[in-house]
Amino acid sequence: MTLPAVEHETAANPRYSIIWLHGLGADGNDFAPIVPELVDPAWPPIRFVFPHAPVRPVTINNGMSMRAWYDIAAFDLDARQDEAGMRASIGEVETLIAREHSRGVPSERIVLAGFSQGGAIALAAGLRHPEKLAGIIALSTYLPLHAAFAGERSAANATTPIFWGHGTADPVVILQRGVDSRDLLLSQGYALEWHTYPMAHAVCAEEIGDLRHWLTQRLS
Repeated sequence: MTLPAVEHETAANPRYSIIWLHGLGADGNDFAPIVPELVDPAWPPIRFVFPHAPVRPVTINNGMSMRAWYDIAAFDLDARQDEAGMRASIGEVETLIAREHSRGVPSERIVLAGFSQGGAIALAAGLRHPEKLAGIIALSTYLPLHAAFAGERSAANATTPIFWGHGTADPVVILQRGVDSRDLLLSQGYALEWHTYPMAHAVCAEEIGDLRHWLTQRLS
């Protein structure tokens, strides 16, 4: 079963797909309004796919059930990572990628994007994906499952471009957490473009502008 998703095609017969994963407690509608702000009319036709994460109890929110890519046990994001939940969500992303293949969009024309824990899954899935992707967008996030990363990363995506945006005043995924993940990826030779913005756990207009510029280079 493929996760339900909000979809938006910028024109008929999309040549590229951008699969965009929302943050904790949101759903696929959260980033759908970004499309008109982000898209350059000169780009080729794109299918945006905004999947809804499964509903699950989230420990840090008193066990309340909400849409989440994995459970979070504590504010210290290293504390008892929900490895089973993360790996299940990586599998969900693989299913979404396979559906794009079936609709005529190969991996090298697919961008994985995500915000917060959606960004964590975009990174974890994208850097393990066995075929080269067009790019990975990581917003206000961190690299999960990092202990297993060196042994599981895919050679096919060793040079895949990564856009990383992070708020300097982020109280949820603190800036240092992003910096540590960035440094780990740079030490492994990844082509990572790093941006910080004077914001909290959010997305801002300047970031969307930088992202538009970065995507223009990927969508040629």
